[in-house]
Formats: sequence, structure tokens, C-alpha cells
Amino acid sequence: MLYNGHMEVIVSLQNAQVKKWTALKQKKYRDETGLFLIENEHLVLEALKAGVIEEIIMCEGVEERFEGIKTNYVSANVMKKISNNTSLPKYIAICHKLDKSINEANRVVILDGVQDPGNLGTIIRTCVAFNYDALYISNDTCDIYNAKAIQATQGALFTLPIYRGDIKDFIYSLKKDGFNIIATSLDDSKPLKDTKEKDKMAFIFGNEGNGINKEILDLSDDIVRIEISNFESLNVAIACGIMLYQFRK
Repeated sequence: MLYNGHMEVIVSLQNAQVKKWTALKQKKYRDETGLFLIENEHLVLEALKAGVIEEIIMCEGVEERFEGIKTNYVSANVMKKISNNTSLPKYIAICHKLDKSINEANRVVILDGVQDPGNLGTIIRTCVAFNYDALYISNDTCDIYNAKAIQATQGALFTLPIYRGDIKDFIYSLKKDGFNIIATSLDDSKPLKDTKEKDKMAFIFGNEGNGINKEILDLSDDIVRIEISNFESLNVAIACGIMLYQFRK
């Protein structure tokens, strides 16, 4: 550790704290600690507004300050080790996972096994853009705190209640609450234009390769397809955007 005036700067890649921060790039350690990393400047500011930042890792020489938040200064080499980006960030925020809940809802999205974090992040952003109330994701859907997923949300992650678990349980609960459950599939489905709007609607989107599991499809009230030409199907995030726009609040 070096001292730059009154500022301590961590320079060793083998520093114990650096190892802990770097470990947060892996889902296992994010789950164990309840912490995750954010490094895009816009996202850090959104995290600041949401009140989820625990500490800041600042590259030495950067003049910006975060009042009231513990700041750790590191060398450029250490910052490169912690970062997921190819370009060197000015700072990285260590954040605690969110715990948002909803009291009432009438528009929700359910994801069954979505694997690409870019798709997941885009869907989160789309939910917020069209005023959807919550997102329910299956246990085998990718981690919402993956760096690529966080980047794709563009800050929407901090405003949307997201629940992970057995989506069959989510569907049973939503049905009891009067939701019309709509699954998206190419098989045995009706066109989107023939789908009537209801007061409470839940939309299920499936895995990029295999779609929605049959046991989940069997729980739906309607199975809908988006009418398209020249291609058999759309990317799941694109399909989600079309559906959510159609029934936005």
C-alpha cells in the first residue's frame, strides 16, 4: 500500500481486499455476500440515487468524491483486475442487493430459463419503460447481477421489484389474485392481434433455444404468438418488447 499525501492507495494485486472485490465478478460470491459491482458512471449515479452503494473503489488520481460513502483508492493495475470492462473505469461501486416489494400489481412479466444476461437486462429495462409492476424469474434464469445484465438495464434494475424462485408457485399465486396468464409460443397459439386486454395480465417468456417448459405452458390461460414474416421466431427480448408495448399501462 502506498501513500499519496493523506490518501492510501492499494497497489498489490494480492491484497486481501482486492481479492474479495474481484471475487464479486462471480455469482457464487455475489450470492454469499449479497454484494455486487457496478462500474459504468451512469449506473453508479443511479445506484447512488437508489441508496444501495456500500463502498466506492476509486482509481488514484480521480478527483471526484462521493460524500458520506467509504472510498478505497487503488492503482490502475488493481482497477483493471477488478473491472469487467476493457477500458479503465474511474470508479467502481460495491452495492448491496435490492429488496423491493409490491403491494398491488396488474401487469407483470415471468421468465422461464432465460440464459443470456443481455436479454435479461434488456427485459428489465423494457418492464420499467412500459410501467410493468414486477418481474418473476425462474431459478435457472441467469443472474440479474451479472455485469452484462446490469449494463443492459441502464439503471432500471434499481426501480423494478424482481423475484426469483419456482415460477409455478408464482403463477399459482397470480392466478389466485385474478391474473390472466399469457404464454408466448409458436405452437397451438393464437395471434397477438386476437388477444384481448384484461385488467390483470402476466406474460411468460421462455428460454432462447427451447422456449417455455411444457408444464409452465399448461398453466397458462392463453398461448400467444407474434405474427411475423421471413423468420420463425424473434429474439426473446424483442418479443418481450412487442408484447409489453401492446399491453402497457
